[in-house]
Amino acid sequence: MKYRGYEAVISFDEEDQILHGRALNVRDVISFHGESTGEVRQAFEEAIDDYLVDCAEQGKNPDKPFSGKFVVRVKPDVHRQAVILAAREHVSLNVWLASAVEEKIKKTG
Repeated sequence: MKYRGYEAVISFDEEDQILHGRALNVRDVISFHGESTGEVRQAFEEAIDDYLVDCAEQGKNPDKPFSGKFVVRVKPDVHRQAVILAAREHVSLNVWLASAVEEKIKKTG
């Protein structure tokens, strides 16, 4: 579930018989719940809106959803090997690394 660039994961709480969710892409805890998919979606949107208002009132910059960009530091030999392998596949180092990360995620879940 996505809203305003934020993404949530939803789970079913069998004991309370409700859907419970939390925002994934922020350091702050943003959680919400509802009894139906419609309610949990509305609660998610309200939680994000409330979070943004609270941040503004506190003069705090809200956590931004992940941009898809990050810096990776590796040993020079690993860097060299990755450049060579990317060149063999006729792709940029960025494309090759993105593919490698996606493969690792698929394998480990």
